[in-house]
Amino acid sequence: MKRLANIALGLLASAWAAGQQKPMDQFVTELMGRMTLEEKIGQLNLLPGGDITTGNAVSSPLARLAAEGRLGAVLNVRGQDKVRALQQAAAGSRLGIPLLVGQDVIHGNRTVFPIPLAQSCTWDLEAIEQAARIAAKEATAQGINWIYSPMVDIGIDPRWGRVAEGAGEDPWLGSRIAQAVVRGYQGSYGPHNAMACVKHFALYGAAEAGRDYNTVDMSRTRMFNQYMQPYKAAVDAGAGSVMSSFNVVDGVPATCNKWLLDDLLRHKWRFGGFVVTDYESINEATVHGLGDQAVCAERALKAGTDMDMCSKAFADRLAALLEAGRISMADIDRACRRVLEAKYKLGLFDDPYRFCRPERLDTDIYTPEHRQAARRMAAESMVLLKNDAHTLPLAPQGRIALIGPLADNRSNMVGCWSTDDRPEQHSTLREAMERAVAGKAEVLYAQGCNIYADEATQQAATFGRPIDRVDDRQARAQALSAAAKADVIVCAMGEMAEMSGESSSRADLDLPDVQMALLRELVATGKPVVLLNFSGRSTTMQWEAEHVTAIVNVWFGGSEAADAICDVIFGKVNPSGRLTMTMPRTLGQIPVYYNHLSTGRPVPHGASGFLKYRSNYIDHRNDPLFPFGFGLSYTTFEYSDLTVCGSRAQVTVTNTGSRSGVEVVQLYIRDVAASIARPVMELKGFERIRLSAGQSRTVSFDISPDMLAFFDTQGNAVVEPGVFEIMVGPNSRDVLRATYELK
Repeated sequence: MKRLANIALGLLASAWAAGQQKPMDQFVTELMGRMTLEEKIGQLNLLPGGDITTGNAVSSPLARLAAEGRLGAVLNVRGQDKVRALQQAAAGSRLGIPLLVGQDVIHGNRTVFPIPLAQSCTWDLEAIEQAARIAAKEATAQGINWIYSPMVDIGIDPRWGRVAEGAGEDPWLGSRIAQAVVRGYQGSYGPHNAMACVKHFALYGAAEAGRDYNTVDMSRTRMFNQYMQPYKAAVDAGAGSVMSSFNVVDGVPATCNKWLLDDLLRHKWRFGGFVVTDYESINEATVHGLGDQAVCAERALKAGTDMDMCSKAFADRLAALLEAGRISMADIDRACRRVLEAKYKLGLFDDPYRFCRPERLDTDIYTPEHRQAARRMAAESMVLLKNDAHTLPLAPQGRIALIGPLADNRSNMVGCWSTDDRPEQHSTLREAMERAVAGKAEVLYAQGCNIYADEATQQAATFGRPIDRVDDRQARAQALSAAAKADVIVCAMGEMAEMSGESSSRADLDLPDVQMALLRELVATGKPVVLLNFSGRSTTMQWEAEHVTAIVNVWFGGSEAADAICDVIFGKVNPSGRLTMTMPRTLGQIPVYYNHLSTGRPVPHGASGFLKYRSNYIDHRNDPLFPFGFGLSYTTFEYSDLTVCGSRAQVTVTNTGSRSGVEVVQLYIRDVAASIARPVMELKGFERIRLSAGQSRTVSFDISPDMLAFFDTQGNAVVEPGVFEIMVGPNSRDVLRATYELK
C-alpha cells in the first residue's frame, strides 16, 4: 500500500509539474475554475500546528482539514517529517493543492544570528543579507517555505520589547536593511529560498507608552516621513507577503483598514503579493469595537486581507456572508488567487515536497560555514560605548574575574524569538573565555547575583529561558572574593533573553536592582571593571557610563555569541558596531531620537544648564547618553576637509590610532527651509571603510534629489529647491557641516 501511495504521489507531482509550465495567471485561473466555494475559502485558512507530533501528524485535525481541501497554510509545524505528512494529506485532497508552511524565523534557524536590532548595528548590508539567506536555507531544509520576517517597524521607544526585532529608529537605514533581508530570504525562489512576510503593517512600533498591542495615532505627515518608508522599500524589493499589525490606524484596526491594505499598499504601492493577519487579529477587531466576528471577517476581506491567521473567522463566516450578499464571490476569488499565486512562485505546484529533502538535514543546518558567519556578525554587532584608559582589549594574562548571572548561562545567549536553537550546542561565556585564555590566564567565575531580587519578578522576566536562582548574599560574597583576587573584572549583566521581544515591554530600563547593587560594589573595589551589557533594546546606563571603566553593548548575539564576545574583548576583532537606536540618559526622556523636528524654542547646541522658555527639562539634560550612530573603536578616526562640489560631498577620514579598524562614515542632511517642518537631520548615506593605522581615505557621497525629498499627506515624494545642510561624521552628534543648494 505504501508503495502504491508513493507512486500516486509521484504521479500527482508530475501532473502539477506539467501544469506549472503554464504562465502563473493561466495556471491559477484554470485551477480556480475547478475549485468549489469551500475549497476557495479553505485556501484563506491558516492554523497553528505546534502540538503535532511525528506519530500523529497524518491523523491530526490539520491533516484532516488539508485532506478535505479546507486548509491553505500552517504555522509552527517543526520538523521535516511532520511537514511532509501534512503535504501528503494536502496532496490527497480533491485538487491536491499544497500548503504554505510558515514560521517565525526572526534571526536565524538552528544557526542563530544576532537579534535584528544588533544586526542593524553592524551597518553591514551584505552580512545582513547573508544571514537571511542562511536562515532561509536552514528553514527550508526543515520544510518551512514562508518566513514571518523582516519586521520593519520603526522603533523610537525602547520600552517596547519588540524593538529587538527591528532595525532601530531610522527610516532610511531601516529601508536598506528591509530590502537586504527580503533579497536574502527570497532570492529567485529557488529550493533554498523562502517567501518573506513583511511585518507589521503598519505603525506597530509607535504603540503608546511602548506597551505592546497598544493604540497608535499620528498624522499622515509623520506616518509617511518617519514610519512608512521601510514597508514600501520591502514591497519594492519584491516581498511576497505582508502581515497586518494588531494596532489601529486612523482608528481602524489594520486588518480591517481598506485605506491601508487596499488604497495604499495595493494601488499606490502596487504590492502584488498577499496579506495575512497577525495571530487572531480578526477576532481582536471585535475587542477594538468593530462588531462581532462576522462583521470583522466581512470588513477584513473587503479591506484586502487574504489569509486569516488562527481566528477561523474566514473559514466559519465567509460562506454565510456570501449567501447573505454582504460579500461577493469576487472578494473571495481575489484573496484565493493571491494565495495560490504565492504557492506558484514558491514552486510548490511543481513539487510539493521540494522543501522536504531528507539529505538536506545533514548538509544544510548548523554547518561550520553558517556558524562562522554568525560568529563574525555577532562580533560586528557589538558596540563599544566606553573604554577609559584603553582597558580593552584585555591581555590574556593574570587573573580575570568573570561575574554575573549571564556569565555561565547558555540558553540566554541567543535572545528572544529563537525558535529552533539548541542551547546544548552553544557555549557559555565562561566556557568560551576559558578557551580563549587557556594556558595564559586564569578565569575566576562567580554568578554573583540573580536577575532580580524578587523571585516572582525574576520568573516573569525570564519566562521560557530560566536561570538558576541563588542566595544573593552568598553569591555576592563569592563574587567579591573573586574580584579581590583578580586583576580585572568582567561583568556579564543586563537583560535575560525573554525580557525583550513580543509582550515584553519594560517600564524601567535601568540595570535590574540586585545586579546594579553588585555592580556598584565591584566598581568600589577600585579594580578596572568591564561591563558586558546584554540587552534587546536601548537601556539607561547613566551611572554605569560615569563609573564603569569600559562598556560593551553585546546585545544578544545568537548561537555563537560567547566566542564572538571573547573575539572582541581580547582584541581578535576590533569593535565596529554603531548604535541604530539612541540610548537615553533617563526614562523620562523617552522617546528620544536623533531625527526629531525642531521646536520653536530649541535648546541651544551644547547647552547643559536650565534655560527658561526653552524646550528642556528643569531637572535633567536633554541630550541622550549615547547618540544614534555612536560607537567607539580600539583605534581612533579623524574627519577633515568636508567639501561640497556640485552635487558631490566628500570628506577625508584618517585612522589616527595604532591599529587597523572599521569606521562607519555617516551622511546626514537637513532641509533648512521647506513648506512643512523638517527634522533637524536625517541619515541619507553611509559607507563602512577599513583603514590601517595612519591611513587616510577620501569618502564621497553623491547628493541626489531623492535624498532631499519628503512626503506629503498622500505619501507623494516632494522635492523643493533651496538650501540644505550637509553633515558627515562618525555619529549623529559629532559632524562636520557644509551647505548645498538645489536650484
